[in-house]
Amino acid sequence: MTLFETWLAEAGNHRLRHGRPLVSLCYAQSLDGSISERRGQATALSGPESRALTHRLRTLHDAILVGIGTVLADNPSLSVRYAEGSHPQPIIVDSRLRFPLTARILQTNPRQPWLAATNLAPPERVAAYEQAGLTVFQLPGDPEGHVPLAEFLDQLAEFGISSVMVEGGARILSSFLRQGLADLLCVTIAPRYVDGLNVIDPPGLGIKFPEIIDVHYECLGEDIILYGRLSREA
Repeated sequence: MTLFETWLAEAGNHRLRHGRPLVSLCYAQSLDGSISERRGQATALSGPESRALTHRLRTLHDAILVGIGTVLADNPSLSVRYAEGSHPQPIIVDSRLRFPLTARILQTNPRQPWLAATNLAPPERVAAYEQAGLTVFQLPGDPEGHVPLAEFLDQLAEFGISSVMVEGGARILSSFLRQGLADLLCVTIAPRYVDGLNVIDPPGLGIKFPEIIDVHYECLGEDIILYGRLSREA
């Protein structure tokens, strides 16, 4: 993954040029494009070698971002366990502030998560999180009532975040792709069929996605790793 690391090394310059962090989409899928068997259910797809790679990539990013659906389904720690290096800042996009204060991340990650919500989130929930020591970002919701990702990225840049690794779930990954906010892609392809939740969610909206350029492949264990850059001109 030397080339991917070279791209990531440009994150600081990217933030200065564009005013927002460099964004990597890093996730695992089956041969048929499924990232889980069904919505709200965690499905292990990666082998041990590619799992170690994922944790290595975490150490190379300033922050790691997931949606609240991933937290509720997987209860992840979002920490680094299978590689040497620093823990990235965990960020959870949670428009309505459903994050449970019993989540595993609060006990297993040395860094407290940042929560991104809209300004329609209940004030009492905001107060409870802040009392628990969590940082809550509130932004005006987009037309669908979701956190406006472009504006949130701008805020992250102001906080010194130069690179963000987006791991899921499907709606968050799809949103970054559809809005042209992703710069790099690293996909672990597991040699199995799942017939489950596709990474493009919801499907069939007819939106043109970015083109993947500088595509490279490598094998890790039984998995195939595909990585490349995403062209904003597609």
